[in-house]
Amino acid sequence: MPGRNTIKMYIQGGYYHLYNRGVEKRRIFLDAQDYKVFLNYLKEYLSPPPKKSEIKKKTFTLQGQSFKGISRLPKNYFQEIELLCFCLMPNHWHMLIKQSSLYSVTKFVRSLMTRYSMYFNKKYKRVGNLFQGRYRAVLVNDEAYLLHLSRYIHLNPSELTNDLLSAYSSYGDYLNLRHTPWIKSDYILSQFNDKVGVEFKKFNNYKDFIEKYQQEDKLILGNLTID
Repeated sequence: MPGRNTIKMYIQGGYYHLYNRGVEKRRIFLDAQDYKVFLNYLKEYLSPPPKKSEIKKKTFTLQGQSFKGISRLPKNYFQEIELLCFCLMPNHWHMLIKQSSLYSVTKFVRSLMTRYSMYFNKKYKRVGNLFQGRYRAVLVNDEAYLLHLSRYIHLNPSELTNDLLSAYSSYGDYLNLRHTPWIKSDYILSQFNDKVGVEFKKFNNYKDFIEKYQQEDKLILGNLTID
């Protein structure tokens, strides 16, 4: 029987909750460098690609001869994927994204997971799968769900720390404490400010909603969570 949320329904312009964790729930981030490498891959994938004039040529040696050329550029999904929010945990990750074309998500996640797995296995001299099967992707087509899902993602690190701003997540961008160009927080914040649901009207700002909302996430999100 297929795992929960492994059978995916893709639509153009759809919003998706993406998540996956380490095989046998093992850690996929062992030190600060691992987190930074994963984040750097996200930055490369989601930022505008460099212009040819901006790419520096490198010297390569082949069969004793040296020549200058351009290294193979990483894949880029700047106009295909918008990352609304994310968090990285020791043994799993969550992302809330919007895709532009029908299979943008598939290309993006497969490339990201393959690239990070190769880095991780090389660094730690291991072989085999790093992640537990196929990634999960859940279509989100309700604006209130988007808000609650962003809360669930940003609260995920509370299992490990009381300081949510110290976590590897997009929470700081939502509080205007930093600006990461490849994180698109405007849509969710605009939905919150427009009070798309009655339950949001009692909160003055997004921070209060994240940290003071009382109802349990599973009652709202159901199978949209990783647990």
